[in-house]
Amino acid sequence: MAVTLTERAARRVSNFLAKRGKGVGLRLGVRTSGCSGLAYKLEFADVVNPEDATFESNGVKVLVDPKSLPYIDGTELDFTREGLNEGFQFRNPNTKDQCGCGESFTV
Repeated sequence: MAVTLTERAARRVSNFLAKRGKGVGLRLGVRTSGCSGLAYKLEFADVVNPEDATFESNGVKVLVDPKSLPYIDGTELDFTREGLNEGFQFRNPNTKDQCGCGESFTV
């Protein structure tokens, strides 16, 4: 399986990287947090670590550390706008439940 980005998400990440002026891609992972146990973390990656799983999606490199991969393998990252709100949306097939605010999840 893999971690993928929709075209909208890839465009958004590419624009951020261009404005930033550096970076090799997007680092996606999870951390222990929230009322459901796990929360996503997104950050720009300036280097590829030797242990990273690397995926290419719509022209953007996505890097995932080995501890996070079992929790997010198969996830699709989208960028959505609803009214005045906009942000990244995770479509994770491994999620069994998530908290009411949508900030954390369990697998």
